Amino acid sequence: MIDGDQTLGDDLARFVRAVGPEHTPVQAEMAAFAAEQEFPNIGPDAGAVLRLLARLVDAETVFEFGSGFGYSASWFLRGGAGRVILTEFDGDELERGREFLSDAGLTTRCVFEEGDAMEIVDRYGGPFDVVLIDHQKSRYADAFEAVRAKLSPGGVIVADNVTRGPADFDATLAHLEDDAALPADDPQTTGISTYLDTVRADESFESLLLPVGSGLCVSTKVE
Repeated sequence: MIDGDQTLGDDLARFVRAVGPEHTPVQAEMAAFAAEQEFPNIGPDAGAVLRLLARLVDAETVFEFGSGFGYSASWFLRGGAGRVILTEFDGDELERGREFLSDAGLTTRCVFEEGDAMEIVDRYGGPFDVVLIDHQKSRYADAFEAVRAKLSPGGVIVADNVTRGPADFDATLAHLEDDAALPADDPQTTGISTYLDTVRADESFESLLLPVGSGLCVSTKVE
């Protein structure tokens, strides 16, 4: 990327942040905690997208594959979601999320599930109005297959870390543009690329990329 493009990208990111929402007091505590722990979260700009989606589909139930300490759930709840099912393999992180969301007065609209999200989702029949996929990148496509039939018509699946994170951006782009072979020794890149191939090939969904935060792939069920 040339310097001019980089400057434009930096300025655009500043513009998005300037227009976007501020944290609530509890979300500010969450963000400070994430910075202290060097824990990646979606940030307020991607969070605003989650809030908007919950509002637009009038979400009754949201399911999260990977919830950490509840930051993304807090945005869905700000968007009026009736219930968010949080899943997290790390019990300490999940308990910290319960504490944060309790401080915000939101736990009555939360279900906290400790364990493997791929096993937990089998216990729920749906329908889900919004699904967030933000766990192991190698399992993104599996998560999509697990929830596609449980998603309400008009419902939305959001996948995080599509353009930034553990996956190799250049390798993913080369695969999308030129069908370049995926690196056999990189399950993160292969996982993201396979997810994008899968959801884009499904005629029941319309997908687009939002270059916000670490890149959100948003797919709407249209059947």
